[in-house]
Amino acid sequence: MERDNDSYQQAFILVGFSGRPRLERILFAFILVFYILTLVGNTAIILLSIMDSRLHTPMYFFLGNLSFLDLCFTTSIVPQLLWNLWGPEKTITYHGCEAQLYIYMVLGSTECVLLAVMSYDRYVAVCRPLHYTVVMHPRLCLQLVIMAWCCSFLNSFVMCPQTMHLSRCGRHKVDHFLCEMPALIDMSCEDTMLVEASAFALGVALLLVPLSLILTSYGMITAAVLRIKSAAGRKKAFHTCSSHLTVVILFYGTIIYMYLQPANSYSQDQGKFLTLLYTIVTPSVNPLIYTLRNKDVKGAMRKLLGWEKGAKET
Repeated sequence: MERDNDSYQQAFILVGFSGRPRLERILFAFILVFYILTLVGNTAIILLSIMDSRLHTPMYFFLGNLSFLDLCFTTSIVPQLLWNLWGPEKTITYHGCEAQLYIYMVLGSTECVLLAVMSYDRYVAVCRPLHYTVVMHPRLCLQLVIMAWCCSFLNSFVMCPQTMHLSRCGRHKVDHFLCEMPALIDMSCEDTMLVEASAFALGVALLLVPLSLILTSYGMITAAVLRIKSAAGRKKAFHTCSSHLTVVILFYGTIIYMYLQPANSYSQDQGKFLTLLYTIVTPSVNPLIYTLRNKDVKGAMRKLLGWEKGAKET
């Protein structure tokens, strides 16, 4: 049976928060502020990691990639969201929706794997400090980043066509503020068991496997830190772990809750706010959690702004 051609020609309506006009104005201001923070914070990290030779290390190489991902991730969502929140127009073209879904899934999946790569970097730094420069050489770092991107593209090229080609029987209202996979699957008027099973299997591979590696790495880091006799050394190491784990919980917690469950048990209202958390809030606080409290980054920032020279002269 041929699928209805209207499914490929009709624009989608992103329902979002249109049922709550007052909330839309509040969210517009809230999201705009966090988007500006995301642009400024992550751009600063990228520039500093490139321009300052003191930050040419594996950790900051990965952090620069994470900041680039966060910039692209939020930019693929926020401009369209702000436009929909501010005005009465809530539509997005079919191809625009398809592009947003591809970009959203590629970048989100890459970040999942990259967070696991970063935890491995911290494990080597803490548990094998004498071999750190040998193990985490530039070629390996580049290969790990390429692996993260390849895994995410594979996931996107498998799931996006399956999701977009589902029959919708003329339905064009997406009960979300972006073209997101569970919301698009929920619109379908055909059996989605196979698509949901594929999404669950790939979700386990790209969510639970990296998360297991992260927890294993930090478990070994914790064991190594507990053997440190210096109380100040233990405190510093645990502080570093808690910062990374905070971001992991924010990012992984919401995504696992949303994607590793059947679409028919998925609460859209709850999902919208959870999506705001990991697409808008988390990318804006990542620079603060990871680097802006770091002495190396503060020093690089002062050097870039010319404050370091002035401080030495005084």
